[in-house]
Amino acid sequence: MKKSLIALAVLAASGAAMAQSSVTLYGVADAGVGKIKSGGTDSSNKTEFISGSTMNNGNSRLGVRGTEDLGGGLKAGFNFETGIDLDDGSVTNSAFWARQANVWLGGNWGTVKLGRQFTPSFLATSAYELTGIANYSALTNTYNVAGIGFRANSAFAYMTPDMGGFSAAVAYVTKTDLGTSKAAYDLGLMYNNGPIAVGVSANKFSTSKTNYQAGAKYSFGNFAIAGSYTQASNTSKAVRRGFGLGASAGFGAFSLTADVTRDTKNEWTGKKYTNGVVEAKYALSKRTFVYGAFLRLDKTNNYGIGVRHNF
Repeated sequence: MKKSLIALAVLAASGAAMAQSSVTLYGVADAGVGKIKSGGTDSSNKTEFISGSTMNNGNSRLGVRGTEDLGGGLKAGFNFETGIDLDDGSVTNSAFWARQANVWLGGNWGTVKLGRQFTPSFLATSAYELTGIANYSALTNTYNVAGIGFRANSAFAYMTPDMGGFSAAVAYVTKTDLGTSKAAYDLGLMYNNGPIAVGVSANKFSTSKTNYQAGAKYSFGNFAIAGSYTQASNTSKAVRRGFGLGASAGFGAFSLTADVTRDTKNEWTGKKYTNGVVEAKYALSKRTFVYGAFLRLDKTNNYGIGVRHNF
């Protein structure tokens, strides 16, 4: 890991010497204390230090991204990102660049991106999810971003430019890369203009049924309301279906969000659940905030209090 971090520093420093290129080193540090029963990292069901868990606002990470102006409106770029566990400083995944590892070409016609990257379903969900896709999001914890998850390996993706608030993304993974009998696809449609934000997505992989999710958010003053409907299937083609409703309010540096999901069908566990999250945040600066959250997830109670710094 030490050699990799040295390489990151060299890349960032070299960017300043390239007249038509830029390289940026960035990251997140997020840690706190919590009690987690729902599974995953730090899920001992005892109060303890938490990092990268369900009850952190986000995962600590270190990344490097860069762009090069190729002329004629054409640009090239890359993004590498790794997760870091603040418990002990270790890398959180077996693959070092497990969060992002991609290269892209873009212009007025849009962007083509190759490699490990966010799924179009994730991008569509981000348009309206009220916590900013926090780790403790009731929506993503219940339905796993319309069944496909946050990221895809070996993906070929195309993203349109913004067209008056409208944009779209599509991704494709070959059956050879998946090691399955069929390829996978994912489509996301987004609208974000003024007080209205909408996201619609659909995806299909060889061991799933067709998954879809549609949601919208309306912002007015310091308040916002959101709603969504999802069908997600797992690798056994079992379906989980339901809706989400939520609201948020801001009062200066303080904000409060509540979001609830309700299953209308759940073949994953055989029981229909009402899940929900309540989140409070207080901004200490533009890049640092403290937070507290309570998550009810499939009959488990989970809470976390922490601090997040973006750099």
